[in-house]
Amino acid sequence: MAKGVRIIITLECTECRSNANKRSKGVSRYTTQKNRRNTTGRLELKKFCTHCNTHTVHKEIK
Repeated sequence: MAKGVRIIITLECTECRSNANKRSKGVSRYTTQKNRRNTTGRLELKKFCTHCNTHTVHKEIK
């Protein structure tokens, strides 16, 4: 069987990761899929962070 084009990625909140004061509460993470042929770079989406309680930029991590 051929390997699929779609892969599962993890998105992590950039505000929680960079701010040391909020780090103790945790880091907001989402999982989603992307097409590796169409989107070759790292994905950035604006999602709701439960720890920051606002909409923030979530970046793809490995």
